[in-house]
Amino acid sequence: MPTIHSLDALEILDSRGRPTVRATCTLASGAAGMASVPSGASTGAAEALELRDRDPSRYRGLGCRQAVGNVRGEIAGALGGQNFAHQSALDQALISLDGTPNKSRLGANALLAVSLAFARATAAEQGIPLYQHFAAIHTPGKKAETLPRPTINLFSGGKHAGGQVPIQDVLVVPIAAKTVDEAMATTYAVYQSAADLCLEKYGMRALTADEGGLAPPFPDAEAMLGDAVVAIERAGYTPGQEVALALDVASSHFYSGNDTGGRYHLGGEPLDSAGMIRHLTGWLERYPIVSVEDGLAEEDWANWPVLRRAIRGRALVLGDDFLCTNPTRIRRAVDTGAADALLLKVNQIGTLSEAADSCRMAQAAGWHVTVSARSGETEDDWLADLAVGWSGGHLKVGSITQSERLAKYNRLLAIEAETGLKMAG
Repeated sequence: MPTIHSLDALEILDSRGRPTVRATCTLASGAAGMASVPSGASTGAAEALELRDRDPSRYRGLGCRQAVGNVRGEIAGALGGQNFAHQSALDQALISLDGTPNKSRLGANALLAVSLAFARATAAEQGIPLYQHFAAIHTPGKKAETLPRPTINLFSGGKHAGGQVPIQDVLVVPIAAKTVDEAMATTYAVYQSAADLCLEKYGMRALTADEGGLAPPFPDAEAMLGDAVVAIERAGYTPGQEVALALDVASSHFYSGNDTGGRYHLGGEPLDSAGMIRHLTGWLERYPIVSVEDGLAEEDWANWPVLRRAIRGRALVLGDDFLCTNPTRIRRAVDTGAADALLLKVNQIGTLSEAADSCRMAQAAGWHVTVSARSGETEDDWLADLAVGWSGGHLKVGSITQSERLAKYNRLLAIEAETGLKMAG
């Protein structure tokens, strides 16, 4: 039974140069684990709270010294010397210690860093790979079965790229690839073709957004999608047969109004919910899109089932800000037929065990699960192990140009070489 000997933490910087939290958990056996937590820019209203210092003289108020202090102080004092039979016991102790519904007192960034560090230390104590330990956290006795298929950022807009177009990301899905290695090589070819196209069409070298996607001055979202198809063709692949597209619309960020009278400001004439759904179905008819993420605003509950019925069988209806990896929202979406896929981000809910609950709930409903990174990432690679252990169908990390993204892809390549597991269909 793992016993915590000590907990420590450090304020480090994420891929945007903003502070985040890294925690270290040392067990009485001497086994230790270290983990860093990410931070999102496009965040849902129902997410667990990242604790920030709000000191405008330092990192414009984004410092994490309070969260670090909470790990070193109150959390370490309460958990040090305690033994925990399993991950859920540790996480429940963290949740009870915080005592708030959104982890705002101690900070979801502090709690998740400890949750992850404990998991890594426990895996080290047991002498098993982290992905196998994550599988056991998901379901006792579960084994890693498949590798997730990468969905990789090609073009970015929205909050990831300064808002030159409202929608957030167009991603490449190498649907014909049989291995992760082949998927990465395919994506590299498409990305380089896209970079060449950006230079020719926009006179722009390969400047990138938060997650590494190319971000030229597209005149509108239609051009963004059309250029993605051209890049696939120039790389020598057939759109829709060998390489498809996934779309992160992030509609909440260009939606205004209330649930009954809101409008989507996608460009030109503002659209009501029915108009937005027609717009999305039109894109599916013209472009090889297999997944639509946050196609409607996060509180437009009445129209999510309409969207699902409109595109069911053609593309996944994927919830990110809409669901926030929150079991209550996922249950409501399952019951109302509002989606058929979950974008799982562990820091949206704040502990591994709660995220595992969300993952199991979605999978039990027959949903697809995409395990996702955040726009503010670190070089820590635990997310790849999590996606493998929890049987994620897709892994959404970002593009293939920045080390905080490549750390996860390289870890996935290493797991593939180690296990010989096949990629999800």
